[in-house]
Amino acid sequence: MASAGPVCGPISSYSRVRILHLVQSRPRRTIGELCEATSLHPNTVREHLQRLIEGGYVVQATEHRTTRGRPRVLYSAATGAPGATSPVAQQKAGAAARRGDLLRRMLQTDPSELGRPATYQLDALVEHLEESGFDPVIDEDRLTVELTPCPHAAARPEHRPVLCQVHLGLMQGVLAQAGGPLAARCVRSAARPEECTVELVRTGSGDADPCDPRLSTAEFDDRAGSANTGGVAHGLA
Repeated sequence: MASAGPVCGPISSYSRVRILHLVQSRPRRTIGELCEATSLHPNTVREHLQRLIEGGYVVQATEHRTTRGRPRVLYSAATGAPGATSPVAQQKAGAAARRGDLLRRMLQTDPSELGRPATYQLDALVEHLEESGFDPVIDEDRLTVELTPCPHAAARPEHRPVLCQVHLGLMQGVLAQAGGPLAARCVRSAARPEECTVELVRTGSGDADPCDPRLSTAEFDDRAGSANTGGVAHGLA
């Protein structure tokens, strides 16, 4: 088995992972809230947020006030939902689709049975994952994304639930902002930390088969709330 690659991209810092977890858990966060939750200096939080905005992972909005005082800037995860759409993410998705079309013409591949919108979603997803240090393998028949070996396998055990949840949320946001029928459903449970398979699903397909997640939402919320995330994962700055 190949060794996991380096963790890279705008979320190579565990501090940014923690910030992303906070804005994914609840949108419209203020700088003050993020500083209090992470114990980071405001300038450090602003720098991390700027990197995340430039990466297309976070969006900002100005608070609407009806009283005196300077409106605050509010930060949310870029999910593709109304009010949480990132122009950067949309531009990246469009560029990924154009590069995908060019590559398919060069290789003279047959059109995917998933259809063009789903193909463009996968183009954006693959580029996002590669930018983040993964080596994704897409199985269009099984609708899975194989990410083994996970570059976060060496992370401290108490950090991995947050890392998994944040990356799943990012994948969901990338697919939503690219536009199409596919969504990221869950991360499968695995026997070893380096194993990682993400299940996709067609939205509106009526597929109600339960996914075997690595950690349920309730378990994750309980564990993330009690875990000490003040340290730094191995391989993360």
